[in-house]
Amino acid sequence: MNLELTEEQAAVRELAADFTDREIAPYATAWDRAESVDRAIVRKLAGVGFLGLTIPEEYGGSGGDHLAYCLVLEELGRGDSAVRGIVSVTLGLVAKSVDGYGTEEQKRHWLPRLTSGEALGCFALTEPGTGSDAANLATSAVRDGDDWLITGSKMFITNGTWADVALVFARTGGEGPEHAGHRGITAFLVPTDLPGFGRTEIRGKLGLRGQATAELTLDAVRVPDGARLGAEGKGFGVAMAALAKGRMSVAAGCVGIARACLDAAVRYAGEREQFGRPIASHQLVQELISDIAVDLDAARLLTWRVADHIERGLPFATESSVAKLFASEAAVRAANNALQVFGGYGYIDEYPVGKYLRDARVMTLYEGTSQIHKLLIGRSLTGVNAF
Repeated sequence: MNLELTEEQAAVRELAADFTDREIAPYATAWDRAESVDRAIVRKLAGVGFLGLTIPEEYGGSGGDHLAYCLVLEELGRGDSAVRGIVSVTLGLVAKSVDGYGTEEQKRHWLPRLTSGEALGCFALTEPGTGSDAANLATSAVRDGDDWLITGSKMFITNGTWADVALVFARTGGEGPEHAGHRGITAFLVPTDLPGFGRTEIRGKLGLRGQATAELTLDAVRVPDGARLGAEGKGFGVAMAALAKGRMSVAAGCVGIARACLDAAVRYAGEREQFGRPIASHQLVQELISDIAVDLDAARLLTWRVADHIERGLPFATESSVAKLFASEAAVRAANNALQVFGGYGYIDEYPVGKYLRDARVMTLYEGTSQIHKLLIGRSLTGVNAF
């Protein structure tokens, strides 16, 4: 793996850092308190090409490789994980799925809208009763002539109240065992303004408070067969392929959180004095800071390895699980250590580290819990499925 950035990648990183410092970081605390990111950020993200990374230019994308994508998400995660989530979902999970599995008509219709910020997407897989056990989802899609009627509910959907299109996974198979579990699931691109499509914002979250998170309900929502993404009964593969890359996105965002924690802890330790000298001179404070730095470097390299595998056409699903598992847990450790450096001041939202801890905590839960990723890694190593 080449660890030296190309000129183009370095320029993308610099652009993302400058954008984060100007358009995100100064407002992150206010957005967190208001439980709402300013929606104007979507067009700003699109304006610098961040919603089109890795998407071909012929469909409105800005091209680039997956390492450049990771560099951008690290910077966005450093500024505000809620903003990083907008990009991870609408681009990483939805637009990339359309690019990978869509018909030419679907690509021409949706990709220019998604990459320009004209439309946002959400990834509607998780349900009230199925999180880790996604293959047993209950949402159904029933044939009605040339259309499908989709009925069910989805839970904890990022971008849910903002999205213009939902990538919905629904059960289309029959009752026999050949249609059970993942074999009976199909993916659909569902416009959110259709009759019967409802959404309710979820507020009062511990972290990612500025992110638009929703419960979705679908009551016999009618879509044409042309809304189907990929083959009938193959939707679970679409979801898992999206999540394999999506976990890289989460890992990159966690690297950003850890970096923000390191920056904040180093700065505060140099300013805060106790016992007549800056606390940076105390050995145990240096230990806390050093632990953050080591975790940060390891998480970044594991994330970059995933991007390298994707670019070289190598298998990357296990590597993505490794990166997501380590980076998410590392982000929690980093935030906890940074809060310890700040002491009591870290516990109030005048300072950023409390928010970092709250935002980091959910990273160990979504797009596969840490426990699920340990089982995926274990299955890869032993060939035995433990779930």
